[in-house]
Amino acid sequence: MGTAYIGLGANLGDRFETIEWAIDRLGALGTVDAVSGIYETEPLHVLDQPRFLNAVARVKTALRPESVLAGLLAIELDAGRTRAIRHGPRTLDLDLLLYDDQVIHTSDLTLPHPRLHERAFVLVPLNEIASSLFVPGLELTVSQLLVRLDSTAGVASYTPDP
Repeated sequence: MGTAYIGLGANLGDRFETIEWAIDRLGALGTVDAVSGIYETEPLHVLDQPRFLNAVARVKTALRPESVLAGLLAIELDAGRTRAIRHGPRTLDLDLLLYDDQVIHTSDLTLPHPRLHERAFVLVPLNEIASSLFVPGLELTVSQLLVRLDSTAGVASYTPDP
């Protein structure tokens, strides 16, 4: 069994419902044994788009990293994800952030996620469920990476309207 950390994001449609749906769907890949709170975040790169909701889930899985990635892409497709604009709006974005202590660089998969350490919308929720997790290749824990981040501005806890 391996441990995968999955980043979840959505900024189109009912963002909260989509994140909840995706967390449920991650069960097809293994056992979801931890989920961070949900955070509302400012978009990056393409600024003229709705705010995102983001979270991180930990999944215990018997699948290899490549199979986890394939499963994530299938879940995105089921959610209606299209890739029309790089960094643009999306119904659902699922990123394989880490898988055990594996470091992988192929044309299809890079682990740890190559921009993990630059993104508050990933590090804040990841820190919530795995602060002492050592990130291979970066030689720091998640909490140490979060401290080194320039800013966590634009990342706020999210509570859905009743």
